[in-house]
Order: sequence, then structure tokens, then C-alpha cells
Amino acid sequence: MKRKIFKSIAAVGMACFIAVSCMAGCSTDGGTEKKGTVFYLNFKPEQDKAWQNLAKAYTEETGVNVKVTTAAEGTYEETLTAEMDKDNAPTLFQVNGPIGLANWDEDCMDLEGTDVYNELTSKDYALKNTDGVVKGIAYVIETYGIIYNRTILQKYCDSDFATVKKIEDINSFDKLKTVADEIQANAEALGVKGAFTSTGMDSSSDWRFKTHLANIPVYYEYKDENITSTKEIKGTYLDNYKNIFDLYITDSTTKPTDLANKTGTDSETEFIKGQAVFFQNGSWEYGVLTEAGMKDEDLGMLPIYIGVEGEENQGLCTGSENYWVVNANSSEEDQQATLDFMKWCVTSETGTKAMADEMNFVIPFKSAKEATNIFVKTDKEMTEAGKTPVSWNFTTMPSENWKDGVGVALTQYAAGTGKWEDVVKAFVDGWKTEYAKVS
Repeated sequence: MKRKIFKSIAAVGMACFIAVSCMAGCSTDGGTEKKGTVFYLNFKPEQDKAWQNLAKAYTEETGVNVKVTTAAEGTYEETLTAEMDKDNAPTLFQVNGPIGLANWDEDCMDLEGTDVYNELTSKDYALKNTDGVVKGIAYVIETYGIIYNRTILQKYCDSDFATVKKIEDINSFDKLKTVADEIQANAEALGVKGAFTSTGMDSSSDWRFKTHLANIPVYYEYKDENITSTKEIKGTYLDNYKNIFDLYITDSTTKPTDLANKTGTDSETEFIKGQAVFFQNGSWEYGVLTEAGMKDEDLGMLPIYIGVEGEENQGLCTGSENYWVVNANSSEEDQQATLDFMKWCVTSETGTKAMADEMNFVIPFKSAKEATNIFVKTDKEMTEAGKTPVSWNFTTMPSENWKDGVGVALTQYAAGTGKWEDVVKAFVDGWKTEYAKVS
């Protein structure tokens, strides 16, 4: 009897073992269950909700757990540093270009030959380290410039006081300044508070000026010198940088002395409420603006003109500072799970639709869905008309410390407590100093 009971217990135990083994190693379709998890540290706060929804959809479809954490505006590098020191570090994060990659090169796995790499429409969108190893993949191509309220700008053009009578005639800094000055002088008649939204120098907004705006003089200097990076910037076009910054802070909804504490949300809200005509920002703002009720017919985008010869042929600023990298220190299972998730994002109907329609991304992959974003369409139209897009050279800026130095100098200049010479010093001397640290 005891022997019989023992055999029965053994049989039950074996059945349980088989059942548990099946749950651990088998999927419902009879194949091997995918192992590993994904932890994505997202760079873009404005797309947090969309990434959370996409991660949930992927988990529901595959059973693979995907965690998305989003860094607060302007804190990505410090957030990444903190997260990478933890036991459960991100399996997927991003760098902004060659300088960012240099900081994390050893933590980034080789992506050449992976499925997501093979999905790129051009291998030019792959980021290589100094040894020529593919460590990053651009997952979005974006465009920025001067967004404008078409309805109010047309109202200006139709007014008796307007010197410029057609929006399409605004093709140089001189024309832009004329329009902005006349809008500012007739703000009450047009129902606005100023030509430009506040040039906020709070950390949620200052990147627009210490990075994106600063890209323009760097672009023209690189173009003159026929280079793609340098350890010593000359500052050839910093007077032009001053031209546009001065215009932003004088023809504005806000006094220059109040800009230090103005935020990105302040600027955004001013534009949405029709308090200003112009708003320097990018294609990523499209979702925010349309969700707030603005229509495509309300919106347009101009190139950022700074007074350089031939700028009438300039297009919008188009490029990427968003390169996916996979953590080389993660387990093989987590790495493969992460690569599978990346591929799904850029090839599946669910993934490509979310990236195009919810995130308003133009993605450089073969299965990309065409974006409905009006700013993306404007960039395409300008390029097809022969305008030359401005490349994103700020990925070669030496460090966040350099950007912060320029930002502080710009803030003090706007407040009247600093001089433009301080901006030039932070730009030129700071560039050389910071590059020396990474040489």
C-alpha cells in the first residue's frame, strides 16, 4: 500500500513538474516562450503617454514585459547616469550623437547586422563610434524652425500697416524682422501680446536657444570650413546669432528681464492662446498644438533666418539627435527581447502607426507610415522646391556643460546683467575648454 501511495505521489509530482516546465518554457502556440524583459529610458516627455501605450500593446501581444521610464525635461543625462548604476539598468536608452556616444560607448552593444539595423532606409542613419562600430540607430528624423499662427500672420499681411504682404515673401532675416517689428508695434490691433512667444530660459525651455538656435551659426561655420565637427569653433556667425536672439527677446510677449523663469509650457500656452504669432519649436509640437484645438490651416513653419548671405534658399532644420542604443551589460535574453521590441516598433502596423500618428515621428525605416504632421509636410515641400535643409550639427557640441554655460550667458544678457561678449566667450572659449576634456 505504501509503495502504491508513493507511486501515486510521484506521478502527481511529475505531472506538476511537467506543467510548471510547460508554463516556463512553452507558449500557447506550441513554440518557445520569449524570455527577457525590456526597460526603455525615454528621452521625450511629450511622448511618454504614447510610449506607455505602445509598451502595453506589445506586452499584451507577446507576453514580454516592457517598462518605460521617461526623464524629466532637460535631465536625461543625469537620469541615465543614475539608472545605469542600478542593478536593473535600462536595456534600451539613447545618445544624442557622437559626443553622447563617446560618454557611453563601452555600454553600447554592436548593432550592425541586427534586424532593426537592416530595416533602416539608409545606413547613414546608423551612428558609429571612432572605430567604425555601429553603436546607435536613429529612430526619428525631426524638423524645427519658427512655427507661426497662419491666421494671425495673414491678418498682419492684410493690414494697412504691413510692409510684407505675403507670408511666402518672408525669406530672410530682414523680412522677418520687419514683420516682427510691425506686429509688435501693432500688437493691440492684431489682438496679440507680442510677435514671439517668451524666450524662456528655464531648463524646460532654454534648450531651444542654447542648442537648437545655436545650431544655426555652427551650421554656417561648418559649411564655410567644409567640416562636420571641430575642437575649436571660431564663432564666425555669432553676430548673426545675436541678431535673431535680440529679435526674440524684444518683439515678445514678455520683458527680457522676466525670461529667466519662463518655461516651455509658458511659451506653448502663449502660442496656443493666440497671444503671439511666432514660436520657435519643432515637428514634435504638432500633437500638442492640434490636441489643444489648433488646425493644420492655423499652422505653418518658417526657417530660422539670421541674416546670412543666400539664406533665401535655406530650408528648415532637419535631422536627428535621437539614437537608440542597447545596453551591452544586459543579459543576452534582455538584449534579444529589446532588439525584438525595437523591430516590432518600426515594422508592425501597431508600432508604425503609433510612431507616425501619436508621436508624430518620421522614422527612417522601410515600413514607416507617412506622417500626417503639417510641419513634416512643409519640410518635404521646401526640400522638393530646392531649399537646402539645415543639418543638425548640435550633436557635435562638446558637452551639456558647454550648453549650460551658453544658456547662463544668454539669460544674463537678456536680463541686462551680462554683455554679449560673455555669450561669445562662453560659446568660443567654452567650446575649446570642453573639447579638451574629452580629447
